[in-house]
Amino acid sequence: MTETIAHNDFSGLYLSLRKKEERLYADEQVRHLPHISAGHPHYQEWLARKRSSNRLVKYIRRMKRPLNILEIGCGNGWLAHKLSTIPGANVVGFDINKEELEQAARVFRGLPNLRFAYGDSFFIGPSEKLYDLVVFAASIQYFPSLKAVISDVLAHLQPHGSIHIIDSHFYKAQEIAAAKQRTSDHFESLGFPGMSHHYFHHSTEALGEFNFRVLYNPSAPWNRLRRTKNPFPWICIKKN
Repeated sequence: MTETIAHNDFSGLYLSLRKKEERLYADEQVRHLPHISAGHPHYQEWLARKRSSNRLVKYIRRMKRPLNILEIGCGNGWLAHKLSTIPGANVVGFDINKEELEQAARVFRGLPNLRFAYGDSFFIGPSEKLYDLVVFAASIQYFPSLKAVISDVLAHLQPHGSIHIIDSHFYKAQEIAAAKQRTSDHFESLGFPGMSHHYFHHSTEALGEFNFRVLYNPSAPWNRLRRTKNPFPWICIKKN
């Protein structure tokens, strides 16, 4: 499967931005993610990611069968590692960011059911390799075409397989222009205007041709009233 993320300079620009935003972590911090010190500037963000990952793990555990799981855009590997604690799970974490991927392999080495793979585009293996679950956690926004990447991944799923997208914004079509402007302003303020060319705003309407369900909707009335709500939806796309 191939899906190129924007331009070849993405990885270096992305790492520089993460450093600026204090999103590069020491090995010991990565080892304990999503738990992090309450004094960390991204503490609230990690609380949200803790909740979303706990929901996902609970969902997968209920399947109670061996599973081949792929995380696309695994970064430093914290979620891939968490998924590998599910009984019967064999997990591959994939990324084009070599520095964080090497950290993941270093921090979580020695686990027989967890490995990490690198490529200069998102290539998830030969066509005969099929997965039960594919996870995008805070990574789908780096793909220019939602339709293309979802269609590509569906071809690499078992007949009963599913794709899970968490920790990423989805927009209504009429909201995208304003969201793009906010993103452009944000990257400009940080001194990385070029990142706007690598960050894509996907609409819920673009999911219409797929067999999908929203398993967590932050806009639902019962979630909007919660103090601990997650701002991102959890979208599940089934192969069949």
